[in-house]
Amino acid sequence: MPEMLAGTANAIVRTAAAAILAAAIFNGQAVADDHAGHDENGDGSMTQPDAAIAGYTMGTEAVPRSPVSTADFELLKSTVLFSDDDVSALRQSREVLRPHIDEILDTWYGFVGSQPQLLASFSDPRSGEPDGEYLEAVRKRFGQWILDTAGADYDQAWLDYQYEIGRRHHRVGKNRTDGAAAADHIQFRYLPALFYPVTATLKPFLARGGHSPDEVERMHQAWIKSVLLQTILWSHPYVREGDF
Repeated sequence: MPEMLAGTANAIVRTAAAAILAAAIFNGQAVADDHAGHDENGDGSMTQPDAAIAGYTMGTEAVPRSPVSTADFELLKSTVLFSDDDVSALRQSREVLRPHIDEILDTWYGFVGSQPQLLASFSDPRSGEPDGEYLEAVRKRFGQWILDTAGADYDQAWLDYQYEIGRRHHRVGKNRTDGAAAADHIQFRYLPALFYPVTATLKPFLARGGHSPDEVERMHQAWIKSVLLQTILWSHPYVREGDF
């Protein structure tokens, strides 16, 4: 089974690479440069949000309070077996991934660009044309998301921001951050569906840090748990009140 998963992941990477030319509309900029001066705590966790990234509002009053309590979040973490060891592994992954953020985004954006049903979320529903400015704005925040996930500082501000991310996928908040004229709602089924492409294609990048296979696997498993937790949190706006 691991061999099958690895083969599937490699196929996704090859598909994404082939699609990068078609996805040239994204015009990605070097995200790593955007974060070169971003402060960290001594333990590798994040501090203040990067004000240079338009629409990145974690830790600000613009973000509504998450309806998920810290107690319920702790139960979610326990349910997916997320532990302090995963926090340590994520923080270890941060410096491994930092030099490759732009390449990771090329891989993910290339995959999205190769899938019309995904690209539609960034396109004008009338003309069908992708909104390049919208894609670029999201790309910068996506790069910061990698750093925030690896920083593993999952406090109240972070929890609130996951709710905001979910709202930005849902019709209650889609397009408002960037004033985009794209589809006004991302269908829920694509949130959990993207969990596999994102986490599977990340492993080859985690292997670039010179760590042992066991350490790479440890970092990868931590990423799987974290992205699963976040996908669950992002789903809140989609779930009928009282059912989350």
